[in-house]
Amino acid sequence: MITYEKDPSLQVQTEFIIKRLGFHWIDTERMVCMRSRGSKTRRIIARCHALSKAMQIALDVKAHYIIEVISERYDKMSREERTKTLIHELMHIPKTMGGGFRHHRPYVNRKNVERMYEKFMSSDRQLITI
Repeated sequence: MITYEKDPSLQVQTEFIIKRLGFHWIDTERMVCMRSRGSKTRRIIARCHALSKAMQIALDVKAHYIIEVISERYDKMSREERTKTLIHELMHIPKTMGGGFRHHRPYVNRKNVERMYEKFMSSDRQLITI
């Protein structure tokens, strides 16, 4: 059985990444970070979920996004790989934040995640040297 829980520390980390990378279109009031346990998946480390257009209309709310990490896999990763995983999931959120996703091709791919991670790390070095 899969269990889910909101993860405030993951929320803080994700919001830090959003600010550092300038993902200003992501409304953190409409994004929730969650941790799941008990998944049988072998490949998935994390997922990005969106509230569908039909649900938005039915509930009379704007789109919301959920970043879910699969605890059994995510927790075993290095800090660098966890950061890259969060960057990857955030890159799926489109600038419209309307409930859709940016696809792996051509935008969310290893090359672009690496580029964003380097940007994230270089901004960190700039803060350290100030």
